[in-house]
Amino acid sequence: MPKSNLYARIYAVVKEIPQGRVATYGRIARMVEGATPRIVGYAMAATPDGEGIPWHRVINARGEISPRANGAPDPRQRERLLAEGVAFNARGKIDLAHYGWERNPFDESF
Repeated sequence: MPKSNLYARIYAVVKEIPQGRVATYGRIARMVEGATPRIVGYAMAATPDGEGIPWHRVINARGEISPRANGAPDPRQRERLLAEGVAFNARGKIDLAHYGWERNPFDESF
């Protein structure tokens, strides 16, 4: 399957994440046939500008913003999540039980 088709399906799922909610790389991967958490991470890193893909709503399974190539989390991601009302605890983690998003199980898979 071409990478562009897989990325397009990943982006379609990420666009479903509502404001003020987050999803993990693994959760997105389970929703998209052929995806793995690592592939979802690659797709988020390659997110095209201007297409309305809320890349900032995708976090790691520990409830944290993953470090980028420079070893530090992208501060823009934290700023955007805070602006949407997502709270971080003192250790920089998001409560996935509270802010985690799950797709309606009756929606079709990608």
